[in-house]
Amino acid sequence: MKFSHIVRQLGASAHSLTTNPDLDPEITQPASLKESQVENISYIEGTKFANWLTSTAASALILPTDTKLQAQATDRGIAWISTPEPRLLFAQVISLFYQPYRPQPEIHPTAVIHPTAKLGNDVYIGPYVVIQPEVEIGDSVVIHPHVVIYPQVYIGDRTVLHAHCTIHERSQIGADCVIHSGAVIGAEGFGFVPTRTGWFKMEQSGYTVLADGVEIGCNSAIDRPAVGETRIGAQTKIDNLVQIGHGCQIGSGCAIAGQAGMAGGVTLGNRVILAGQTGIANQVNIGDGAIASAQAGIHNDIAPGEVISGSPGIPHKLYVKVSAVYSRLPELYQSLKQIKKQLDQREGIGNREQELGQKD
Repeated sequence: MKFSHIVRQLGASAHSLTTNPDLDPEITQPASLKESQVENISYIEGTKFANWLTSTAASALILPTDTKLQAQATDRGIAWISTPEPRLLFAQVISLFYQPYRPQPEIHPTAVIHPTAKLGNDVYIGPYVVIQPEVEIGDSVVIHPHVVIYPQVYIGDRTVLHAHCTIHERSQIGADCVIHSGAVIGAEGFGFVPTRTGWFKMEQSGYTVLADGVEIGCNSAIDRPAVGETRIGAQTKIDNLVQIGHGCQIGSGCAIAGQAGMAGGVTLGNRVILAGQTGIANQVNIGDGAIASAQAGIHNDIAPGEVISGSPGIPHKLYVKVSAVYSRLPELYQSLKQIKKQLDQREGIGNREQELGQKD
């Protein structure tokens, strides 16, 4: 694909084409900056990656609006596009070269579909899929092999369920969602009441609701509550191996990275970001736009826009100061021992002088 064709497809303007019409290389694929070869297109997100411009073999680059970087690319004979968001434009370029596998509509003969299930138009149902009673599936849904859908489930238009995911009863999944392999949506929440004779099981009779555009990573679990809803807001993206407890309310546009986990009743506002292995205690509320860094342990409510680090979680600026002190603890401990020794010596001298004075 010619570089000029990519530019037209993106609707962007390439300065190099207007100043040098002959600079229109053939592009065969996008690639990372480090691994780019001739006929590849890549991107530079900011000036901290500027040194790669001197060594990359890429034939075309997506650059930030930085005149120095643009001049360097021009000097090297590299075609380029300028944009305030290079990474976003690069993601759009990838979409020109690659589209995820999406099978043609059909129902495989090995699929087991209950007569009361309602199927939309143009659906794909793969081998050994099980669809139980009172399930409703929208138009253009893709259900890959070995998916199991329990009774009373709704799945919206164009949603994709990947192989071996399981959708439990009373789950409602919106349009344009993606559920990856091994994920479990709507299984029983961890609800047991302690008694003198042991644990009494609290049945989980509630609903699990995923709004439109939600994506759930491989082997993640979203639990069904005893009553009410566990809800994931529109366009929220959840990574692999994430645990969301029963009754959690997750806002829209959130991003939750791998191995994060939250106990029951947690509330996340909109656009919250949880980095990997974040843990959140029961009933905690986290405000809009808050960020938790990797391995943060959150036990108390977090204000909107706050950045939290450490365990227990504290404001990130304070955490940085604490971390700086932490690395000096052995040195500070030795100093403290020396000070204590000197104080003990002075106290001993003072006691002896007091004893001598009393004798006199």
